[in-house]
Amino acid sequence: QVQLVESGGRLVQPGDSLRLSCAASGRTFSTNTVGWFRQAPGKERGFVAAISWSDGLPGYSDSVKGRFTISRSNAKATVYLQMNSLKPEDTAVYYCAADSRPYVIRSATYTYWGKGTQVTVSS
Repeated sequence: QVQLVESGGRLVQPGDSLRLSCAASGRTFSTNTVGWFRQAPGKERGFVAAISWSDGLPGYSDSVKGRFTISRSNAKATVYLQMNSLKPEDTAVYYCAADSRPYVIRSATYTYWGKGTQVTVSS
């Protein structure tokens, strides 16, 4: 099993920056890809970004490309989501997810999920 714990979510103003963290524990050696998803009230959970441990190449949704950056620690235990130029439409619960498949996965079919952290962008 792999446990994922997100942190860093809070209330910010439009234009602000925020960094989310996802700490992994357990059988982390079995995971090859980590992703971030988000879900706003009344909407489906949607892909934000992901990174594969095998090649380190990231993938982003069109709505966050150029504003968000996903990165990982070399110890394979923490993944970060740096969010810049935040907009009100970025408001959502952000979830971290992990999977054994060695490539960027854009669908919400990951094996392991965290409980989420709330990000609210409002003036």
